Amino acid sequence: MEELKFIPGNKFSKDRNTLPGLSEQETDEIKAALEAGDLSGAAYVVHRSDELFKNTELNIAITGESGAGKSSFLNALRGLGDEDKEAAKTGVVETTKEPMPYRHSKYRNVIFWDLPGIGTPAFQPDTYLEQVTFNRYDFFVVIASERFRANHAKLAQEIHKMGKKFYFVRSKVDLDIYNEKHKKSFNEERTLEQIRNDCIEHLQICERGGEGDGEGQSQELRACVH
Repeated sequence: MEELKFIPGNKFSKDRNTLPGLSEQETDEIKAALEAGDLSGAAYVVHRSDELFKNTELNIAITGESGAGKSSFLNALRGLGDEDKEAAKTGVVETTKEPMPYRHSKYRNVIFWDLPGIGTPAFQPDTYLEQVTFNRYDFFVVIASERFRANHAKLAQEIHKMGKKFYFVRSKVDLDIYNEKHKKSFNEERTLEQIRNDCIEHLQICERGGEGDGEGQSQELRACVH
């Protein structure tokens, strides 16, 4: 596998007015699209400038608890099966021992980082952020299966404190649907809505730091629960 070296620096930090190869207007358009959770809009601006792909490296971290399906999600993003040669390792036991980089198959400056699961004996919540050098990534995808837990709250709050963006992905929903099907009152659409609302509620609590009445739904949270 090609050796990848991390180049530090937040591509969208407040002290940088533009991205390499882009005008200030284009940079503002990308920022606005990302803040709105509009990845397709951001991608449209990006495609207008080949220089961005030549000069800017984007580091995207895939994080969450062990066993949530992080590596499988990463493989799906890259168009690979779990058993393909270039795929991230998956299994019924913890397989990711350190942050592992994988380049996008088409856009070689986009690097996905498969992070170890938070909450395992080797990666306790109190030391996890430092162990994986959490602040070095530009964007995050938080994977959660079954239920929203304290570890997910910790990750969401830390990303929010850094002023960065993330998507919250609820995995293994097919298993939840299967387990609910035996109930006479089962309704798939209603079950999916309950799962979605539960994610929104907990993310809102994280955004408020555990306080507030829960009214409203921020632009950032709408981006997190698609």
